[in-house]
Amino acid sequence: MTRYKAIISYDGTLFSGFQRQPGERTVQEEIEKTISRLNSGQPVTIHGAGRTDAGVHAYGQVIHFDLPQVRDVEKLRFGLDTQCPEDIDVVKVELVSDDFHARYNKHSKTYEFLVDTGRPKNPMMRHYATAYPYPLDVALMQEAMKDLVGTHDFTGFTASGTSVLDKVRTITQAELTVDPGSGFLRFTFSGNGFLYKQVRNMVGTLLKIGNGRMPVSQVRTVLESCNRDLAGPTAAGNGLYLKEIIYED
Repeated sequence: MTRYKAIISYDGTLFSGFQRQPGERTVQEEIEKTISRLNSGQPVTIHGAGRTDAGVHAYGQVIHFDLPQVRDVEKLRFGLDTQCPEDIDVVKVELVSDDFHARYNKHSKTYEFLVDTGRPKNPMMRHYATAYPYPLDVALMQEAMKDLVGTHDFTGFTASGTSVLDKVRTITQAELTVDPGSGFLRFTFSGNGFLYKQVRNMVGTLLKIGNGRMPVSQVRTVLESCNRDLAGPTAAGNGLYLKEIIYED
């Protein structure tokens, strides 16, 4: 068998997430159906670097899969790209060693989160940015984000129901910029891994800080207490993008 690594992007609006689920339309199932057609109808399982929830988008999700022969990678990429549904793009395909695993090889991830602060909101972006039409102090949020950088126990920013026991993660970048044209807020987070709904919970907390309903110190309070009840609400998934995954050599 020959192992392939692919970078894919997708519009998550009409998907119930990345991972295959009975009776639901998912990114994994659609790509597996396409690869199987290219593999003479034989089933192929893909493995993703991580799972995205319903409505969440990706520019740079990484998958790997095995085929029983060596193929020209550009022809394989083109075949997958043109035969996948229109809301999935296959950006790149390459040959990798048999021990490469999209999920378990050490890597870092970067997520972006877009917030539409317009009043009224932009209806054309309703699937691609989370609306928050309330006053916000950007400087307060930028100050609070500094406490996220570093190695912490992120239990307080994790949704209930996660099966992961070790909730210590390292965030290397936490930035907030304002797009001068649209006025949209762009949150950017990079790190060695993120827990279930962690980014959305961090953004929900930061928005409450920016709106003056939580103090700047609230991020530190949530981290130190490991208490989810002290964090803000979970921001909607439509503003979240898996931007990039970088693997260690």
